Amino acid sequence: MPGVILKRNVILRSIVTDKLKQQMQEELQRAVEEIDQRIQQIDFQTKPYLTELQRTNLQQAMQVRKQIDAEKSKQQNTRDALIAQKAQVAELELSTEVVRGTLESYVEVKEGDDLSELLGGVEIVTKDDLVVDIRQRKPVDEAEMPTIITDINAIQ
Repeated sequence: MPGVILKRNVILRSIVTDKLKQQMQEELQRAVEEIDQRIQQIDFQTKPYLTELQRTNLQQAMQVRKQIDAEKSKQQNTRDALIAQKAQVAELELSTEVVRGTLESYVEVKEGDDLSELLGGVEIVTKDDLVVDIRQRKPVDEAEMPTIITDINAIQ
């Protein structure tokens, strides 16, 4: 009987080096700057609209203001989380491993295969962007897996 192709997660880990810490700091700083620009754009784009709306419908203007303030607060919270991550990066010890994110891969499953082993997944370990190890990992509860650094895009 032919096998079945299944999708599984691949954990991407990196060994902490000065180069990695610098790269992560720069990525996080760019993300903070993008958030700052979003907040400025919100102010710039909504101020004329709100001013005009206050003249015609004060109650609606107050509702819109609440929505704008809520969005700005959400952006500020994201910014604060990024700044906290920058502090975490600064404290990372050299030569330790951190989880940088997850990728996906496909695996062929055939009769007689140990499904938990195949779906347990794979870890790719890099050092300064070079793959230094590929590990078969056993299945674990994802809540038990320590994640120091998350994917920046997931925060935004």
